Amino acid sequence: MSHAIAEPQVPVSETSIESVLLDADLFVKYSSPEKAFELLRTSIERSPRSISLREKMRDICVREKNLTEAARQCLALVSLYIAREDFDLAYDRLQEAKLLDPRISVAPGLEAIRRARRPEFSTRNDRKPQEVRTDVTFAGNLAFVSIFDAVQVIESSKMTGLLVIKSDLHLGNVSFNDGKIVDAECNGHNGQRAFRDLVEIASGTFEFSNSETEFPVVISVSSNTNFLLDVLTELDNERAEKQGLRSIGNELE
Repeated sequence: MSHAIAEPQVPVSETSIESVLLDADLFVKYSSPEKAFELLRTSIERSPRSISLREKMRDICVREKNLTEAARQCLALVSLYIAREDFDLAYDRLQEAKLLDPRISVAPGLEAIRRARRPEFSTRNDRKPQEVRTDVTFAGNLAFVSIFDAVQVIESSKMTGLLVIKSDLHLGNVSFNDGKIVDAECNGHNGQRAFRDLVEIASGTFEFSNSETEFPVVISVSSNTNFLLDVLTELDNERAEKQGLRSIGNELE
C-alpha cells in the first residue's frame, strides 16, 4: 500500500512575492477580499518572515475590519522589524496592535524592543534624534511639553486612545478611556508601576492616537491630576527616604 509523500513547502521567491501582492490587490479591487486573504495566508505559511506579505495582509485586514487578524500580523511584524533593527517601525506596529485590539498587552514587545536597542546603540554619535510624527492626533517633544501637560489635554478633551512615549532608553504608553487614565505599559511592566517609570521621563517625544475601542481598566482613577500628584508625591518621598538612608550610611562610615 503506497503512501503519498507531502512535498516540502518552498519559500516564496521575491518575484513570486511581487506577483502575490499584485494578485491580492486585484482581488480586493474586484471585491474578492476573501480570495486575497486566502492567497496571502498560504503565501505567509510558506514565507513567514516576509515583511511585504505580512504588511499587505495587515493592510487588507484593517480595511476589511478583520481587526483581530490585523493585530496578529502587527505583532508578527514587530519581531521581524526588531530583527532588522528597524525599531521605530517595530514600535509603530506594536502601537497599532494595541489600538486594533485593546486587550493585547504590549509589555513583552516593549521589553523586546528595549533590550534589542541596547544602551550603546542609543548613545552612538550617529544616532538620529527622536522625530515627532505628524500622522497622529497630536504629538510633541517632552523637552517643551511635559507628560503632565499632555495628560491634561487628553483629559479635558475626553479622548479615548493611546499616548505613546519614546526616549532613547525607554518605550511606553498610557491608555485612556474618555480622557481618564486606565493603564500604562513600560519596561516590561504595566499598571501603576509602569506609569511611575513613564512620569520620570523628561526627554524624548510623545504621540497620541485615537481609538474607537475602549481599553481594559487596570488603573482606576477619578481624576488624572490627583493620580499624577499622588504618584509624584510617592516618588519624592522615596527619593527623600533613600537620601536619608544614604546620609546615615555616610555618617556610620
